[in-house]
Amino acid sequence: MKQVRPKKNLGQHFLTDLSIAKAIADTVDACPEIPVLEVGPGMGVMTQYLVEKPRELKVVEIDRESVQFLNEHFPRLRENILGEDFLRMDLRQVFDGKPFVLTGNYPYDISSQIFFKMLDNKDLIPCCTGMIQHEVAQRMASAPGTKAYGILSVLIQAWYHVDYLFMVDEHVFNPPPKVKSAVIRMTRNEVTDLGCDEALFKRVVKTVFNQRRKMLRVSLKQLLPQPSAGFYEQEVMTKRPEQLSIPQFVELTNMVDEELKKI
Repeated sequence: MKQVRPKKNLGQHFLTDLSIAKAIADTVDACPEIPVLEVGPGMGVMTQYLVEKPRELKVVEIDRESVQFLNEHFPRLRENILGEDFLRMDLRQVFDGKPFVLTGNYPYDISSQIFFKMLDNKDLIPCCTGMIQHEVAQRMASAPGTKAYGILSVLIQAWYHVDYLFMVDEHVFNPPPKVKSAVIRMTRNEVTDLGCDEALFKRVVKTVFNQRRKMLRVSLKQLLPQPSAGFYEQEVMTKRPEQLSIPQFVELTNMVDEELKKI
């Protein structure tokens, strides 16, 4: 079968450097023994290294042409090539409810959605690795007080340790993307309970970062237009969202929660 043609509507940029493909595949070794799910294998440049590891491997690919290519070139994987949309999958059914490592050369345009789905299934995914847009990787790994610190930083670091591993140049892809890429690794931290309402935590984080240049006493008015007297006079309300650590966001969420219960 001929090579698969990269499709712009699927955000496909096929990695061509085998040494980088192997290096990315080897990132799953941070969580040994458990199964691996690769997202968007394309023509299997990473798959060829993952399939040699002594563990169960499944791949999910939405592109029918790529699925046909994989079936032809990876006959031993045939029963484990899933022609589905990762974002619509029930991840508890992939390995019969067993935890697994998530990895892949993720499409740039849906990488954030992939990681939000990871967060929704954090108890199933103790480790997530792969390649994404450099700027997104920076945001995920950034610390409080930095320009890149934002929604992804807080929501992911609340549950995962994030390691920015290495940058990948544009010229090792077909077609070359317009931006640099980076390889990241996320491993579940020790947190089992944030200590606040998790859904409200997400709302608070997203609300204040949507107006990241504003003080909290301004941006939080979308959630609390008329709180009790003195609420917005507290010292924390003079801060901007990038100045808050995750424990401080938890504390802020509990403060907002108490106010909402009074309404």
